[in-house]
Amino acid sequence: MIRLFTIAIFFTIASSIYDFKVDSLEGGALDLSAYKGKKVLIVNTASKCGLTPQYKDLETLYKTYKDKLVVIGFPANNFMHQEPGTNSEIKEFCEKNYGVSFPMAAKISVKGKDIHPLFKYLVEEAEKKGIKDPIKWNFTKFLVDENGQLVTVFSSRTKPMDEEVLKYLN
Repeated sequence: MIRLFTIAIFFTIASSIYDFKVDSLEGGALDLSAYKGKKVLIVNTASKCGLTPQYKDLETLYKTYKDKLVVIGFPANNFMHQEPGTNSEIKEFCEKNYGVSFPMAAKISVKGKDIHPLFKYLVEEAEKKGIKDPIKWNFTKFLVDENGQLVTVFSSRTKPMDEEVLKYLN
């Protein structure tokens, strides 16, 4: 009976990001439905990447637009093992080096056979918009609207405070 329930959940089709709960970096769960009514910027992060300094701009973006935007970091070790740390090491690194106060999920996979269901959903939604293979590196950014629907994807090289991002928030 439990096995059938698990399979049923696995095959449930998500209609928005609000259908997902993810493990938090601090333990417990992040229920994405808690962010209804705000835009959400979902970012796959890494602590040992050349783009890691984007944490600073992500924090600035989060604090500047906190009334209408939530930033959520998703540490992932998918690209050249640039996120080797444990959840507690990642948490300490982010707070100590970049003052990160935005929500962070526990370390997950954002690509490959073990891709997390949320990122599988986001990739499928991006592909429906004509954005093929959207996650090419760390710090890819998925912008979701106030209804939990994907708006667009920003490449790793797009900085969080670039006008390309800000035009969706002003």
